[in-house]
Amino acid sequence: MKNIIYRLLSLTILLAVFSCDRNFDEINTNTVDPTSENVDPIFLLNNAIINTSFSNAQIVYDMGLVQQIVTPNSGFLTGANYNQDNRVVTDDHWVKYYENVIKNTGDIIGQLEAEGAPDRPNLLHMTRLIQALTFMILTDEYGDIPYFEAGKGVTEQIVLPRYDTQEVIYSDLIKEVKEAVDGLDEGESSENGEVLYSGDISKWKRFGNSLLLRLGMRLTEVNASLAEQTVMDAYNGGLMQSNEDNYVVRHDSNFTNGAGNFLNASEANNFYLVDTFVDFLSDTNDPRLMSLALRFVGATSGPEQVIESGSKDPAEQVGMPMGYDNGTIGTVVNDLGLASFYDFTQVDRYRIVKQTAPMYIITYSQTQLLLAEAAIRGWVNVNPEELYNEGVTAHMELMAEYDESVAIETADINAYLIENPFDANNAIEQINNQYWVSCFLNGPEAFANFRRSGFPDLQSNPYPAQDISTDFVNRLTYPNSELAANNENLSAAVSQMGPDNLETKVWWDQ
Repeated sequence: MKNIIYRLLSLTILLAVFSCDRNFDEINTNTVDPTSENVDPIFLLNNAIINTSFSNAQIVYDMGLVQQIVTPNSGFLTGANYNQDNRVVTDDHWVKYYENVIKNTGDIIGQLEAEGAPDRPNLLHMTRLIQALTFMILTDEYGDIPYFEAGKGVTEQIVLPRYDTQEVIYSDLIKEVKEAVDGLDEGESSENGEVLYSGDISKWKRFGNSLLLRLGMRLTEVNASLAEQTVMDAYNGGLMQSNEDNYVVRHDSNFTNGAGNFLNASEANNFYLVDTFVDFLSDTNDPRLMSLALRFVGATSGPEQVIESGSKDPAEQVGMPMGYDNGTIGTVVNDLGLASFYDFTQVDRYRIVKQTAPMYIITYSQTQLLLAEAAIRGWVNVNPEELYNEGVTAHMELMAEYDESVAIETADINAYLIENPFDANNAIEQINNQYWVSCFLNGPEAFANFRRSGFPDLQSNPYPAQDISTDFVNRLTYPNSELAANNENLSAAVSQMGPDNLETKVWWDQ
């Protein structure tokens, strides 16, 4: 009797096992969590676009390196203020862009190209442009980076990508952008669900050509012939025509501006406008100073920095000098007769970098100024003075997009241009000084163009204990995660590029 019971029990267990195994794949397939296979790739593109907004490394490093914003504090905030290596921060761009943008663009491109002839070619070419923009920022910040094998963790299971030289990367980026712009077609399926231009192909083309112009101008000192040809191709293809064409990441109460979060939360009382930047605007009676700056006159502590006590009067703005820490800045405070270092001028974080403020990546203003330099070089047949005036005007008009209360009147813009006229004998410096201002809150581009052009003519940071023997930082260092996980490929890159430190120059800055 026991044997019969045991046999029946064993048969029941076997039937249960086979029954479970028969439905194993179905039961263990996650139909809820999104993957690149069950999500419309337009949403992956939107996620990539949103994440092209800059990480906080631009505040600690890029904007400090071009002497626009600085902090006297150390620890986590160590960076451009002391010209010291802080890999907790230098990896911010790397991690953000590779894990968010390049992963998504790589998945989209892999998915669409796997179809052979994709039925959504416009989506493919939009993605290629976003990816090219992001790779440009990455290679400008770090030098040699993973490029051809990057973003292929899902499609080709490449988790430790090799590094490529910046020279090769730039050559391919130019090719990619040209092909993507040429491939965009209003006759193909529309992609109205994307968040940048709502599927407007003409605006995507103008953005792509403006990116191409930026790529070309980056090469002025290392490959003038390629720079000239690239600039001409961009110009002939059609560039941004107004602020309506700007590449801008919009923010709201749900998706907030990262810089706004940073400068309105834990670091609200720690960052100040550099005297170099404040004085440049003040000395030329630039109306943007009133839009951008806010000083809490007489503040002796962070809690006293409230909007009601803030002054936007240009005559009252006092920028913080470079080269001081929170132990030595007191000497400057006393010399200037300030109440404390909280009394220095800040960027207006209640308006210009409020948490819902837009973040501009490529603008009409920047495009016009780059084109003005190209015209001075004789690469395009356009009046550089008109381009210069339009570039300055466009950036001043952009202030209203941050907050209507800091909008600049047309009469004030015209008065500034009359008081500070275009100088053909000093055009390259004048144009690039304005580009520096136009790139405010776009640290990576300001840092890159400063290295390329040499303008503005900044004095080196005098802080006594620096990690560099050169006058300026030339690149950011690779993240610790790469040192630990992808060291073999990283070491190969370092062997050909130069030491992984803040002094080594990127290829186009030789």
